[in-house]
Amino acid sequence: MSSSPALLRFLSHALLDDKQRQHCSNLTYTDAGHGFDVFGLSPDWVQGMFALFQPLYQHYFRVESHGIEHIPKTGAAILAANHSGMLPIDGTMIYCDVLHNTHPARIPRPVTDHFVPSLPLISTLYARCGTVGGSRGNVQALLSRGELLLIFPEGVPGISKPFRERYQLRPFRVGVIEMAVRHRVPIIPVAVIGAEEQFPLRTQVPLKLFGAPFLPISPIPVPLPVRYHIHYGAPIPVYEGTSEADADNPQITKAGAARVQQAVQALIEEGLRTRKGIFQ
Repeated sequence: MSSSPALLRFLSHALLDDKQRQHCSNLTYTDAGHGFDVFGLSPDWVQGMFALFQPLYQHYFRVESHGIEHIPKTGAAILAANHSGMLPIDGTMIYCDVLHNTHPARIPRPVTDHFVPSLPLISTLYARCGTVGGSRGNVQALLSRGELLLIFPEGVPGISKPFRERYQLRPFRVGVIEMAVRHRVPIIPVAVIGAEEQFPLRTQVPLKLFGAPFLPISPIPVPLPVRYHIHYGAPIPVYEGTSEADADNPQITKAGAARVQQAVQALIEEGLRTRKGIFQ
Protein backbone atom coordinates (compact mmCIF):
# COMPACT_ATOMS: atom_id res chain seq x y z
CA MET A 1 0.00 0.00 0.00
CA SER A 2 2.97 2.30 0.50
CA SER A 3 3.41 2.61 -3.27
CA SER A 4 -0.27 3.45 -3.85
CA PRO A 5 0.09 7.28 -3.97
CA ALA A 6 2.84 7.05 -6.60
CA LEU A 7 0.77 4.61 -8.69
CA LEU A 8 -2.29 6.84 -8.42
CA ARG A 9 -0.33 9.90 -9.50
CA PHE A 10 1.03 7.91 -12.44
CA LEU A 11 -2.50 6.95 -13.51
CA SER A 12 -3.64 10.54 -13.24
CA HIS A 13 -0.81 11.84 -15.41
CA ALA A 14 -1.07 9.00 -17.91
CA LEU A 15 -4.85 8.95 -18.41
CA LEU A 16 -6.08 12.48 -17.67
CA ASP A 17 -5.37 15.60 -19.67
CA ASP A 18 -4.32 18.87 -18.03
CA LYS A 19 -7.89 20.15 -17.84
CA GLN A 20 -9.16 16.97 -16.20
CA ARG A 21 -6.32 16.93 -13.67
CA GLN A 22 -6.98 20.55 -12.80
CA HIS A 23 -10.67 19.81 -12.45
CA CYS A 24 -9.96 17.09 -9.87
CA SER A 25 -7.07 18.82 -8.11
CA ASN A 26 -9.15 20.61 -5.47
CA LEU A 27 -11.58 17.96 -4.34
CA THR A 28 -12.99 18.88 -0.95
CA TYR A 29 -13.24 16.39 1.89
CA THR A 30 -13.08 16.39 5.68
CA ASP A 31 -9.58 15.21 6.57
CA ALA A 32 -9.56 13.16 9.77
CA GLY A 33 -5.87 14.00 10.21
CA HIS A 34 -4.11 11.34 8.18
CA GLY A 35 -5.06 12.01 4.56
CA PHE A 36 -8.42 10.21 4.74
CA ASP A 37 -11.82 11.13 6.07
CA VAL A 38 -13.37 9.04 8.85
CA PHE A 39 -14.86 6.65 6.27
CA GLY A 40 -11.55 6.13 4.44
CA LEU A 41 -11.99 8.47 1.47
CA SER A 42 -8.76 9.75 -0.07
CA PRO A 43 -8.67 12.45 -2.79
CA ASP A 44 -5.64 10.75 -4.34
CA TRP A 45 -7.63 7.56 -4.70
CA VAL A 46 -10.64 9.40 -6.09
CA GLN A 47 -8.53 11.07 -8.77
CA GLY A 48 -6.61 7.88 -9.55
CA MET A 49 -9.71 5.74 -9.92
CA PHE A 50 -11.41 8.48 -11.92
CA ALA A 51 -8.43 8.34 -14.29
CA LEU A 52 -8.60 4.55 -14.46
CA PHE A 53 -12.28 4.56 -15.41
CA GLN A 54 -12.10 7.47 -17.86
CA PRO A 55 -11.53 5.19 -20.90
CA LEU A 56 -14.65 3.23 -19.99
CA TYR A 57 -16.62 6.39 -19.29
CA GLN A 58 -15.58 8.30 -22.43
CA HIS A 59 -14.79 5.66 -25.04
CA TYR A 60 -16.43 2.35 -24.16
CA PHE A 61 -19.81 3.34 -22.71
CA ARG A 62 -19.60 6.86 -24.23
CA VAL A 63 -21.70 8.31 -21.43
CA GLU A 64 -24.07 11.14 -22.29
CA SER A 65 -25.16 13.31 -19.37
CA HIS A 66 -28.52 15.07 -19.25
CA GLY A 67 -29.70 17.53 -16.60
CA ILE A 68 -26.50 17.74 -14.58
CA GLU A 69 -27.50 21.30 -13.65
CA HIS A 70 -30.02 19.82 -11.21
CA ILE A 71 -27.19 18.75 -8.89
CA PRO A 72 -26.54 21.55 -6.38
CA LYS A 73 -23.04 23.01 -6.36
CA THR A 74 -22.86 22.78 -2.58
CA GLY A 75 -24.83 21.34 0.28
CA ALA A 76 -26.34 17.99 1.14
CA ALA A 77 -28.49 16.16 -1.39
CA ILE A 78 -29.38 12.60 -2.32
CA LEU A 79 -29.13 11.12 -5.80
CA ALA A 80 -31.74 8.33 -6.10
CA ALA A 81 -31.13 6.10 -9.13
CA ASN A 82 -32.44 2.93 -10.72
CA HIS A 83 -30.12 -0.04 -10.30
CA SER A 84 -29.32 -2.74 -12.82
CA GLY A 85 -26.71 -4.56 -14.81
CA MET A 86 -25.59 -7.45 -12.57
CA LEU A 87 -22.40 -5.56 -11.56
CA PRO A 88 -22.20 -2.02 -10.10
CA ILE A 89 -21.00 -0.49 -13.36
CA ASP A 90 -24.01 1.83 -13.36
CA GLY A 91 -22.90 3.29 -10.04
CA THR A 92 -19.37 3.72 -11.33
CA MET A 93 -20.58 5.61 -14.40
CA ILE A 94 -22.79 7.91 -12.29
CA TYR A 95 -19.79 8.50 -10.02
CA CYS A 96 -17.58 9.44 -12.99
CA ASP A 97 -20.32 11.55 -14.56
CA VAL A 98 -20.84 13.64 -11.43
CA LEU A 99 -17.10 14.13 -10.94
CA HIS A 100 -16.64 15.02 -14.60
CA ASN A 101 -19.54 17.44 -15.00
CA THR A 102 -19.98 19.28 -11.70
CA HIS A 103 -18.16 22.59 -11.21
CA PRO A 104 -16.51 22.58 -8.76
CA ALA A 105 -16.15 18.82 -8.88
CA ARG A 106 -18.25 17.01 -6.28
CA ILE A 107 -17.54 13.53 -4.96
CA PRO A 108 -20.74 11.46 -4.84
CA ARG A 109 -20.76 9.12 -1.85
CA PRO A 110 -22.32 5.80 -2.95
CA VAL A 111 -24.23 4.07 -0.16
CA THR A 112 -23.85 0.29 -0.41
CA ASP A 113 -25.80 -2.68 0.83
CA HIS A 114 -24.85 -4.30 4.12
CA PHE A 115 -22.65 -7.06 2.65
CA VAL A 116 -20.25 -4.83 0.66
CA PRO A 117 -18.08 -3.73 3.65
CA SER A 118 -17.40 -7.45 4.27
CA LEU A 119 -15.85 -8.06 0.85
CA PRO A 120 -12.06 -8.52 1.05
CA LEU A 121 -9.98 -5.84 -0.73
CA ILE A 122 -13.00 -4.51 -2.62
CA SER A 123 -14.39 -2.94 0.55
CA THR A 124 -11.15 -1.01 1.12
CA LEU A 125 -11.00 0.14 -2.50
CA TYR A 126 -14.61 1.31 -2.33
CA ALA A 127 -13.98 3.17 0.93
CA ARG A 128 -10.95 4.98 -0.52
CA CYS A 129 -13.16 6.25 -3.35
CA GLY A 130 -15.93 7.44 -1.04
CA THR A 131 -18.32 4.53 -0.68
CA VAL A 132 -19.95 3.98 2.71
CA GLY A 133 -21.99 1.19 4.25
CA GLY A 134 -25.69 1.86 4.31
CA SER A 135 -26.26 2.42 8.03
CA ARG A 136 -28.37 5.30 9.28
CA GLY A 137 -25.43 6.60 11.29
CA ASN A 138 -23.22 6.81 8.19
CA VAL A 139 -25.89 8.56 6.15
CA GLN A 140 -26.63 10.98 8.98
CA ALA A 141 -22.94 11.87 9.39
CA LEU A 142 -22.47 12.54 5.68
CA LEU A 143 -25.62 14.60 5.25
CA SER A 144 -24.78 16.69 8.30
CA ARG A 145 -21.47 17.54 6.60
CA GLY A 146 -23.22 18.64 3.40
CA GLU A 147 -22.19 15.65 1.29
CA LEU A 148 -23.78 14.38 -1.93
CA LEU A 149 -25.04 10.81 -1.52
CA LEU A 150 -25.77 8.24 -4.23
CA ILE A 151 -28.43 5.73 -3.22
CA PHE A 152 -30.14 2.94 -5.16
CA PRO A 153 -33.53 2.64 -3.45
CA GLU A 154 -34.37 -0.62 -5.26
CA GLY A 155 -31.49 -2.35 -3.50
CA VAL A 156 -30.48 -5.85 -4.57
CA PRO A 157 -33.84 -6.58 -6.29
CA GLY A 158 -32.87 -3.94 -8.86
CA ILE A 159 -29.87 -5.89 -10.10
CA SER A 160 -31.49 -9.32 -9.79
CA LYS A 161 -34.56 -8.82 -11.98
CA PRO A 162 -34.64 -10.86 -15.22
CA PHE A 163 -33.70 -9.28 -18.54
CA ARG A 164 -37.30 -9.40 -19.79
CA GLU A 165 -38.24 -7.03 -16.94
CA ARG A 166 -35.54 -4.45 -17.66
CA TYR A 167 -36.39 -0.85 -16.78
CA GLN A 168 -39.30 -1.99 -14.63
CA LEU A 169 -38.50 -0.57 -11.23
CA ARG A 170 -38.75 -2.60 -8.07
CA PRO A 171 -40.45 -0.87 -5.10
CA PHE A 172 -38.27 1.86 -3.62
CA ARG A 173 -37.23 1.43 -0.02
CA VAL A 174 -38.48 4.11 2.33
CA GLY A 175 -35.11 4.65 4.02
CA VAL A 176 -34.09 7.28 1.49
CA ILE A 177 -37.23 9.27 2.34
CA GLU A 178 -36.63 8.91 6.06
CA MET A 179 -33.17 10.45 5.68
CA ALA A 180 -34.36 13.23 3.37
CA VAL A 181 -37.18 14.24 5.72
CA ARG A 182 -35.10 13.96 8.87
CA HIS A 183 -32.23 16.02 7.48
CA ARG A 184 -34.27 18.37 5.24
CA VAL A 185 -32.39 17.59 2.03
CA PRO A 186 -33.69 17.28 -1.56
CA ILE A 187 -33.73 14.06 -3.54
CA ILE A 188 -32.55 14.23 -7.16
CA PRO A 189 -34.08 11.44 -9.30
CA VAL A 190 -31.59 9.75 -11.62
CA ALA A 191 -32.28 7.41 -14.53
CA VAL A 192 -29.55 5.25 -16.06
CA ILE A 193 -30.31 4.06 -19.58
CA GLY A 194 -28.12 1.37 -21.13
CA ALA A 195 -26.95 -0.61 -18.11
CA GLU A 196 -29.85 -3.05 -18.30
CA GLU A 197 -28.69 -4.26 -21.74
CA GLN A 198 -24.98 -4.65 -20.98
CA PHE A 199 -25.42 -8.26 -19.74
CA PRO A 200 -28.46 -9.64 -21.63
CA LEU A 201 -27.44 -13.20 -20.71
CA ARG A 202 -26.92 -13.81 -17.02
CA THR A 203 -27.79 -16.11 -14.20
CA GLN A 204 -27.61 -16.13 -10.42
CA VAL A 205 -25.94 -18.86 -8.42
CA PRO A 206 -27.31 -19.08 -4.86
CA LEU A 207 -23.83 -18.97 -3.40
CA LYS A 208 -23.81 -16.48 -0.53
CA LEU A 209 -20.21 -15.39 -0.16
CA PHE A 210 -19.46 -12.74 2.50
CA GLY A 211 -23.17 -12.07 2.89
CA ALA A 212 -23.90 -11.34 -0.77
CA PRO A 213 -27.36 -12.60 -1.79
CA PHE A 214 -26.07 -14.48 -4.85
CA LEU A 215 -23.15 -14.87 -7.23
CA PRO A 216 -23.92 -13.25 -10.64
CA ILE A 217 -22.60 -15.12 -13.68
CA SER A 218 -22.78 -14.34 -17.40
CA PRO A 219 -21.40 -16.23 -20.41
CA ILE A 220 -20.41 -12.81 -21.76
CA PRO A 221 -16.93 -12.16 -20.28
CA VAL A 222 -17.23 -8.37 -20.45
CA PRO A 223 -20.24 -6.04 -20.62
CA LEU A 224 -21.45 -5.09 -24.08
CA PRO A 225 -20.38 -1.60 -25.26
CA VAL A 226 -23.85 -0.13 -24.80
CA ARG A 227 -24.20 3.62 -24.75
CA TYR A 228 -25.04 5.02 -21.34
CA HIS A 229 -27.44 7.93 -20.96
CA ILE A 230 -27.70 9.37 -17.46
CA HIS A 231 -30.66 11.66 -16.80
CA TYR A 232 -30.94 13.87 -13.69
CA GLY A 233 -34.34 15.27 -12.78
CA ALA A 234 -35.33 18.36 -10.83
CA PRO A 235 -34.74 18.08 -7.07
CA ILE A 236 -37.72 16.79 -5.12
CA PRO A 237 -38.14 18.47 -1.70
CA VAL A 238 -39.94 15.54 -0.06
CA TYR A 239 -39.51 17.23 3.32
CA GLU A 240 -41.75 20.18 2.44
CA GLY A 241 -44.91 20.26 4.53
CA THR A 242 -43.42 17.82 7.05
CA SER A 243 -41.54 17.98 10.31
CA GLU A 244 -38.43 16.01 11.23
CA ALA A 245 -40.63 13.74 13.35
CA ASP A 246 -42.50 12.73 10.18
CA ALA A 247 -39.44 10.74 9.15
CA ASP A 248 -40.91 8.01 11.37
CA ASN A 249 -44.38 8.26 9.85
CA PRO A 250 -44.83 5.24 7.53
CA GLN A 251 -47.59 6.90 5.52
CA ILE A 252 -45.40 9.89 4.69
CA THR A 253 -42.30 7.85 3.90
CA LYS A 254 -44.25 5.40 1.75
CA ALA A 255 -45.86 8.25 -0.20
CA GLY A 256 -42.49 9.95 -0.61
CA ALA A 257 -40.88 6.76 -1.91
CA ALA A 258 -43.68 6.36 -4.46
CA ARG A 259 -43.25 9.99 -5.54
CA VAL A 260 -39.52 9.59 -6.12
CA GLN A 261 -40.02 6.25 -7.88
CA GLN A 262 -42.53 7.83 -10.24
CA ALA A 263 -40.04 10.59 -11.04
CA VAL A 264 -37.28 8.07 -11.81
CA GLN A 265 -39.67 5.98 -13.91
CA ALA A 266 -40.67 9.07 -15.91
CA LEU A 267 -37.00 9.83 -16.61
CA ILE A 268 -36.45 6.22 -17.68
CA GLU A 269 -39.38 6.33 -20.08
CA GLU A 270 -38.22 9.63 -21.55
CA GLY A 271 -34.68 8.32 -21.89
CA LEU A 272 -35.82 5.16 -23.65
CA ARG A 273 -38.05 7.17 -25.97
CA THR A 274 -35.35 9.61 -27.02
CA ARG A 275 -32.32 7.35 -27.42
CA LYS A 276 -31.58 6.24 -30.97
CA GLY A 277 -30.55 2.69 -30.09
CA ILE A 278 -28.86 0.53 -27.52
CA PHE A 279 -25.39 1.27 -28.90
CA GLN A 280 -26.07 4.88 -29.94
